[in-house]
Formats: sequence, C-alpha cells, structure tokens
Amino acid sequence: MKILINGNMGYIGPIVAQHLRKRFPEAKLIGFDSGFFAGCLVNPTDFPERVLDEQHFGDVRKFPAELVEGVDVVVQLAAISNDSMGKAFEKPTDEINYRSTLNIAQAAKRAGVPRFVFASSCSVYGAGGEKPRSEDDPVNPLTAYAQSKIDSERELASVASDNFVVTCLRFATACGFSPRLRLDLVLNDFAASALATGKIVVLSDGTPWRPLIHVRDMARAIDWAATREATNGANYLVLNVGADAWNYPIRELAEAVCHEINDVDFSVNPEAPADKRSYRVDFARFRDLAPDHQPQETLASTVQELLSGLQQIGFSDPDFRESRYIRLRVLSDLRKNGKLSENLSWQS
Repeated sequence: MKILINGNMGYIGPIVAQHLRKRFPEAKLIGFDSGFFAGCLVNPTDFPERVLDEQHFGDVRKFPAELVEGVDVVVQLAAISNDSMGKAFEKPTDEINYRSTLNIAQAAKRAGVPRFVFASSCSVYGAGGEKPRSEDDPVNPLTAYAQSKIDSERELASVASDNFVVTCLRFATACGFSPRLRLDLVLNDFAASALATGKIVVLSDGTPWRPLIHVRDMARAIDWAATREATNGANYLVLNVGADAWNYPIRELAEAVCHEINDVDFSVNPEAPADKRSYRVDFARFRDLAPDHQPQETLASTVQELLSGLQQIGFSDPDFRESRYIRLRVLSDLRKNGKLSENLSWQS
C-alpha cells in the first residue's frame, strides 16, 4: 500500500502518520507539505516525519501530479485551518482549502488512485440550533474556513466514481496533545491558560455548543476511510466524525479543565454578544458505518494528557497566544519577516 498525506506537517498530520505506520507497517508513506509549521515542535529533537518513507515540500496550489502515481490513498489534510486564519487570509484559504483539493483529487483520479480522504469539518453547521445536526441537515457556514470545506465537498461529489471512492470526514473540533501542538483550539487553550496563568476566561457566556474529537480518534477515522469500500456508504460519502458524548457547551469544557487542576479561577462573560457558532452534531451514521473505528478517548483523559504533556515540556508562558503554538501568529510572523507573500507563498 502507498499512502500520500498532503499537509502532514501540521497538528493532525504527525498523529495520522504515526497511526498509519503502526496500522500498515509495510506501507509506503509519503508526506507533502508547505512547511509553514514545520518548526512548531514541542520537542525539536523528535522529528515526527521519521516514520515516513518520503517527505516532499511544496505548495498544494502547484501540486506535482507525479506524486500521485502508483498511490493507493490520498489523505487531504492540507488547509488554512481555522476561522481566524481564514478571515486574515481569505483568498489563500479558498485557493488552498478548496481549489487545490479539487485539483489534487482530479489528478489522483486520472492517475488511477482508488481512494481519496478529505478532512472536512463540522464547523459547516455554523449556527446549528439545539437539534443535533446530521449529514442530511442544511449547512450554514459562517466563516471563510467553513465555506471552503463545503465548496470542496460539493466539487468532490462530481469527481467520485466506483473506481474513485471519496470520503469527506466532517471532523468535530480537534483537541489533544500532538508533536506540533496547537493552542488555538478551545480545549487546548483552556488547558494551557489554566496551567500558565491560573485562570480560564471564557469570552462568551459559555453556552455555545461544540463537538470535540481527540487527534488520535481522528487518525482512527482516517484509517477506516483509507480502506473503505464503496459498498460501505457509496462511492461518495460525507460523514460526521466524532461521538455524541463529546458534544459539550463551552462552559463544561472549561469546568473539565478546572476539575483536573487546583486553584484555577474560572469566569464567563454573561454580557457577551451571542456566539453564532454553536452546534451539536449527530454521529449515528459514523457509528453504523465504522463500528470498529469509534472514538476511544475521554474528555477527562484528554485534559490530563494535555496538562501532563505541557508540564513535561516545561510550559509556563502566560503569553502563549503570541507564541508558535498559535497558527495565525506563525503565519503573521512569517509575513512580517518577509518569508511569505500576502498570498502565503514562500518568498525565498
């Protein structure tokens, strides 16, 4: 088996590569990445790409089609990966997240690649209301990031066929420890804030809902999609990926962190404007189609792992929101230093 992982040097990619290496020890694993976040390592002496057979660097907007020759699965992780980055870099978000995904899928299909796995997002539900959203419910993207995921899904539907099985995994909000940790994700932020500052400040009233998923459970779902037959869900499949038990109001996420660490001040802002990004998600279809690849992590163990991992690397930075653990800060610094153009292309 030969697997190409596009966008493998981010937060999720190292965990996916580790999982696939254990799951398919004889597989040839290939990474392709721009390298924007290559240096965002919690341990600079532990290079996670060592599990790969090949690592290629490049811009997905100029994807070398020869990379998909002989490939059995393309895993498309490459993206400008959250709402704040999408707002700051709207045009590159469209180009990287959507248009490049379609171009790579078309190249893969022409090359005879049988499977394409696309990392989509439950954020497409936006203002979802109280009813848990299923794949059959209308979407309501509120950000450029969410819109790019919907655009990709819709175009990938036209590429799928019995010989080119496409799986769009609408992941819940990622969380958990990773070799390239992100602290601009809600649970990770709360854990870091509690540890470094002794307080958690929720900027909303704490009532908006979010579904969460540990990065290891994301890798398990990608593993399933990488070997899925068209008879298990059709040749084109959009699937919510997570667990019903992991739908939480944001306040409860903060409280879960406070439960694991002593003397943390916790506050919400009852006067804050309503956060429209509130949605609960129904994961029944994922349970039915992938019973052996269901999430295994718990909220409590995830928080414990985050706190333990941060302590092991000596994390104590109260200004971590200005650090390399915040992806928008990394891109902004690269722009400021003349390394990246306005369109997020390497200058030199």
